[in-house]
Amino acid sequence: MSAGPAAIRFPRPLKRGDVVAVVAPSSGVRDPMHGRLDRSLDMLRERGFIVREGRSLRQQLKGASASGRERAAELMAVLLDPDVAAVMPPWGGELAIEVLEFLDFERLAASAPKWFSGFSDLSTVQVPLLIQAGWASLHGPNLMQLWDPALDAVSARIFDLWTGAGDRRQPAAPSTVARRLEGGDLPTVIEGRLIGGCLDALSRLAGTPFGDMAVFRGRLAGERPIVFFEIAELPPFEVARALRGLRLAGWFEEVAGVVFGRSAVAPEIASGGDFTELDAIQRALGDLPCPVLLDLDIGHVAPQWSIVQGARSRLDVREGQVALIQQLE
Repeated sequence: MSAGPAAIRFPRPLKRGDVVAVVAPSSGVRDPMHGRLDRSLDMLRERGFIVREGRSLRQQLKGASASGRERAAELMAVLLDPDVAAVMPPWGGELAIEVLEFLDFERLAASAPKWFSGFSDLSTVQVPLLIQAGWASLHGPNLMQLWDPALDAVSARIFDLWTGAGDRRQPAAPSTVARRLEGGDLPTVIEGRLIGGCLDALSRLAGTPFGDMAVFRGRLAGERPIVFFEIAELPPFEVARALRGLRLAGWFEEVAGVVFGRSAVAPEIASGGDFTELDAIQRALGDLPCPVLLDLDIGHVAPQWSIVQGARSRLDVREGQVALIQQLE
């Protein structure tokens, strides 16, 4: 249930000594990956956080860490626990959608928000948290990426977002070459409130209360959404269907812009044949009266921005220079 549209609320910055709960609302971590998990948890401890492991974190059965009801109960417990400052799953997965019917969004809407951080299938939880409870969350690198000493500088900015260090301006990677759909002119500036994530997962929320964009627009007091996506596995025809389904559900009404990260789909699938991923986006969104931008630092193909769901934002795209500026208010 929803408490009704209200202001978007942002968690407080993290500090040393805060408790970070590591739970698995989608996929858990099997035995062969426990070494990598341990290094990731040690990284959190080295940064001064206290780590609390979830019961189902180190298990996986039939595509998820536990049943949907069990995962939802564990997630609700840490989201409502006043001693927990942040919740960070190890990674995404496939079946986060199974927890939604068991989450009490009315209680969450009445509770202090805390950081829920990650991407991929975790978008399935982040967007309902924003729409139904008014909670901002962080779409950025997953925990299991962050231990790597070779983590790129753009992705590593997640630590600044957690703690409030530095400014909120995130330049794109030097190698990033953003473009407008069908080669429209740059520069382009888009201003609005961010919402989005993994298209593969979010398209399944179309037409449900968990993906009701009208409720989100009701929180914005006249501001417009910036919708962002990354594509993980969908072939072109599925991209076309997913975007069209979201369009029919009102996702692209009154938006300031639509932004896509670099696709993770194999080039022979995304660009092969006579109907490509670009064709799919053009077919579904080419007539929108707003900019549609491609190939930004979002999602499965690093480098990766840390994007705060619900943040008031300015995306400035110029030839050879791209930056995302976010305000957490």
